[in-house]
Amino acid sequence: MNWDQIEGNWTEFKGNVKQQWGKLTDDQLDVIAGKREHLAGKIQVMYGIGKDEAEHQLADWQKKQKNIDGFENGH
Repeated sequence: MNWDQIEGNWTEFKGNVKQQWGKLTDDQLDVIAGKREHLAGKIQVMYGIGKDEAEHQLADWQKKQKNIDGFENGH
């Protein structure tokens, strides 16, 4: 799934983000509004990790997400 799909359906994905990174608040997720760079930055700050680690975690999470229609990666 590409990030544009996640950003465009941010409301549906916020719950999954919160499951992965529970330290992030609903208000923070509303402000992030699906912007990948903002999410990566907030993960860095909240978890005290570097940019590379935050990007790695985000890439792993993104790979696990399914399209809203229930099909994974267009299958």
